[in-house]
Amino acid sequence: MFSKILIANRGEIALRVQRACREMGIATVAVHSTADADAMHVRLADESLCIGPPLARDSYLNMPALLSAALITGAEAIHPGYGFLSENADFAEMVEAHGLTFIGPSPTHIRMMGDKITAKTTMAELGVPLVPGSDGEVPDVEAAIEVARQIGCPVLVKAAAGGGGRGMKVARTLDEVAEAFSTARAEAAAAFGNNAVYIEKYLDRPRHIELQVLGDNYGKVVHFGERDCSLQRRHQKLLEEAGSPGITAAERTALGAIATQALEKFGYRNAGTLEFLYQEGQFAFIEMNTRLQVEHPVTEMVTGVDLVREQIRIAFGEPLGYDQSDVKVSGHAIECRITAEDPETFAPSPGTVTMFHAPGGLGVRLDSALYAGYRVPSHYDSLVAKLIVHGRTRPEAIARMRRALEEFAIAGIKTTIPLHLRILDDAGFQSGDYTIHWLEQFVAAHKV
Repeated sequence: MFSKILIANRGEIALRVQRACREMGIATVAVHSTADADAMHVRLADESLCIGPPLARDSYLNMPALLSAALITGAEAIHPGYGFLSENADFAEMVEAHGLTFIGPSPTHIRMMGDKITAKTTMAELGVPLVPGSDGEVPDVEAAIEVARQIGCPVLVKAAAGGGGRGMKVARTLDEVAEAFSTARAEAAAAFGNNAVYIEKYLDRPRHIELQVLGDNYGKVVHFGERDCSLQRRHQKLLEEAGSPGITAAERTALGAIATQALEKFGYRNAGTLEFLYQEGQFAFIEMNTRLQVEHPVTEMVTGVDLVREQIRIAFGEPLGYDQSDVKVSGHAIECRITAEDPETFAPSPGTVTMFHAPGGLGVRLDSALYAGYRVPSHYDSLVAKLIVHGRTRPEAIARMRRALEEFAIAGIKTTIPLHLRILDDAGFQSGDYTIHWLEQFVAAHKV
């Protein structure tokens, strides 16, 4: 097994990887910007190095600095966490070129799945169902209008290299296609340096369902059930559940079989998540994330599997060592993403945490790097904590999450805890009958 791993990330995910390493007897190296000198992941690591000033492009996205830190400290592998360089194929190649192990998929698979058009084409060839849409990139306005005419409006124009809702525009009529196409291309070019776009049928009431998989180096792929990530605001997830309250056991089994068979043909290794839209009994692939997901803890809570530990084992060359029939899903789990934002306006709220009290009790997990006296910087993502609960049933998990949120005390910054409490108390959420549009409507209806 590896003796030392460098964690190329910050915050709660850096702590999450550290915990897995510590239980496995692996030393850790933390990297940090000058803004994160007092961060908890730095305090708890075996070694730490400053890799640059606060801006991410000068520190956490600085590939030469990260590689130098790994080589200087004698790390044998790099875990990228999520975000930053976790899905950067060039970085994965550089890691391997320097004789280190990248704890993730192959650079080839990262690159293929990072381009949404290539990903869709590949999955279609492997037998995975897709949303109706264009055959690859749409080159101009005339072609965009023709695709929209063929599949019917509304349609969604999407950036091929996109993510997080950037480079994504809806055209509800043919008259709106030209503007949506031009706007999406401009946003894509500005955000990703790639203006390629494609078109999909816009589904009006879909759920966002994703499937967690692990593949080893010997051709075996296993899935760990689905997560429902439909509660989104501006294409950013706020609350996730495992499993989904909107699909049946038979649908779950069928989806898992399709996905694992496809990825075994693909030769996929390490952790990955296939994302689908689900509407009226039909699943349609939209993208694959070739990394650990923010919401992976809900899967861990219902399966008892440490996904980070499995990532490290696979990267070292160990086989999975178990079959699909060995994976058991028990109970229900919910994750609330707590961000340093105003719960009404969603304006960022950086600042010093003056008081911090974590919730606890049976079935409660908190992934956070906060502590009293810590200053939340303004330079990075506003996520400051992930509160996860497990219950024998969904109603029990909802009750437990409400109790845990009420116990959770953070002072000095504003957080979205009040918003999550309002969501949990809503009859629409409690029924489980929601779609990817539900949260936007909920926020608009409750706007002060």
